[in-house]
Amino acid sequence: MECVFGLVGKGFALVVADTSAVHSILVHKSNEDKVMILDSHKLMGASGEAGDRVQFTEYIQKNVALYQFRNGIPLTTAATASFTRGELATALRKNPYSVNIVLAGYDKETGPSMFYIDYIASLHKVDKVAFGYGSYFSLAMMDRHYRKDMTIEEAIELVDKCILEIRSRLVVAPPNFVIKIVDENGAREYAWRETVKEAPVA
Repeated sequence: MECVFGLVGKGFALVVADTSAVHSILVHKSNEDKVMILDSHKLMGASGEAGDRVQFTEYIQKNVALYQFRNGIPLTTAATASFTRGELATALRKNPYSVNIVLAGYDKETGPSMFYIDYIASLHKVDKVAFGYGSYFSLAMMDRHYRKDMTIEEAIELVDKCILEIRSRLVVAPPNFVIKIVDENGAREYAWRETVKEAPVA
């Protein structure tokens, strides 16, 4: 019942993901961070098989860092999206990754941007996006309330509406969500929306 979604506002982009690590009928943990900070100004939210998700996002993160180390300049968000899509397309006919990605970033020249990349290597630049079962509700809420000139406060209010809708409509809804933002000041964790805390290990 994974859910990853994001939107682009006025001078920023944000990515939201549920934090449940599940397999079959078991919840292994409820504080799994599925939004990776790729570099100072890029976020990658991912959904899919846990092993593929962790391996692929770490692989992209390390290659983005390697490019910057070798060349002295960071990849743009669009270039990172193209590289990510290329790696998924290459793997598609050999050992495909079951992973869907929301890539958000901020570039000095172009400002905030967001890309939809799915497991069959489709790539689209978007203003709002969602993956998983929660997408049915979050996309509906964003279609109704989203504006391109939203402030961070307005966007967080919309995110909370989406989370509330997911929690009230999905049969097995994820209890916790993490929100991360990227703008001219960089990529950072903004907040968690928690209804379940991890039990302390005895």
